[in-house]
Amino acid sequence: MSSLRSCKVLDITPSTPLLKKKKKKTEWVVQCSDKAVDKIPYGIPYSVRYVLLMNNHIDSIQLDLLRDYVSMEFLVLSNNRLTDGTIEGAFEGILALKRLYLDWNFLVSVPTDLPRSLEELRLDNNGLSVMSEVAWAQCPGLLVLSLRNNTLGHGSGCIPDAVFSPLHCLKTLNLDLNQLTSVPVGLPLSVKELYLRGNLIEYFSGRAFDGKSQLVVLDLSSNRLSNKGLPKDALLNATNLESLNLEGNRLKQVPRHLPLSLKTLNLERNLISSVRQKAFSGLKNLEHLGLARNKISKVVPGSFRSLPALHQLDLSHNALNYVPRQLPQGLHSVALTHNKIHSVPRDAFCWGPNGSGLSGLVRVQLESNLIDMAKLDSKAFRCLRGFQVVHFH
Repeated sequence: MSSLRSCKVLDITPSTPLLKKKKKKTEWVVQCSDKAVDKIPYGIPYSVRYVLLMNNHIDSIQLDLLRDYVSMEFLVLSNNRLTDGTIEGAFEGILALKRLYLDWNFLVSVPTDLPRSLEELRLDNNGLSVMSEVAWAQCPGLLVLSLRNNTLGHGSGCIPDAVFSPLHCLKTLNLDLNQLTSVPVGLPLSVKELYLRGNLIEYFSGRAFDGKSQLVVLDLSSNRLSNKGLPKDALLNATNLESLNLEGNRLKQVPRHLPLSLKTLNLERNLISSVRQKAFSGLKNLEHLGLARNKISKVVPGSFRSLPALHQLDLSHNALNYVPRQLPQGLHSVALTHNKIHSVPRDAFCWGPNGSGLSGLVRVQLESNLIDMAKLDSKAFRCLRGFQVVHFH
């Protein structure tokens, strides 16, 4: 077994005020990263709280080696050479372990002997393709689970139904960059952040959450979702959702039946060609809307008018011939660069009762369009604070 000699052992015991003579137990952190060790070094103090062993050549963990470390809360084994067989039983009996990092190793299945005390587990960048409910039943208090950049879903195309159901306390689940073709079914209602970027997802089932979920952030970017893949009940139970990222999918229209709680909606890099008048009806809380890099050539007048809280609107890199009419009066920033805009209607920025009052706009980006400054109607900008707000070049 490798020696601890080349590693740093730091005392992180909190200082004791002079008036208090109560003796505190010494607490250690072992920093042994980037030392080319092939085994966990011997001589680590039993009172250690943090053990950092990332970026080494560790290919196995001696059975029962870690059981005596009853104070260890954080163990980092990222970027080593661990396999399923070489860690089997290694984490049983570690009573205080809360955070375990096993990313960048050679695991193909989720360990089934995880400590019950675990609150955060990172298994990113392995070769994971197998998991069972048994694994998660061992650590019901898990709060953060990251499984990004694996091969989950390969072959079968999905994760077993309700496989994450034992994780009743889970807050963050990251499944980015796997091979899922559908959103997992029966996710814990406690999940607040769900990341599914870069999969092969074609369908979002209403069965993803069996009841009202606490979901706040949902990232479905860079998948294969069409409008048909987002049925009416897809987000029915996501009544707390504030951020929805659908960038880089195959949507041809603005999705219908979106949660009214949304504050941020990203629809960039889709196939949307037009925006109908009631496309965003009811989204009274929406503050940020991204529609860049679509094929939008038509926006029905007043399509964005029903968004009183909208601050930022990005319509750059589309096929618009003119600035959309009746933009929200509370808008702060609008990006319209790289379109085919040649005119600005008088009721684009300034509308309402006689178009009176100053606009809240502080930035209007109109660069890379077809605007002839000589033919520009100056009355279209009558409510703006000044021409410094508008950028033509």
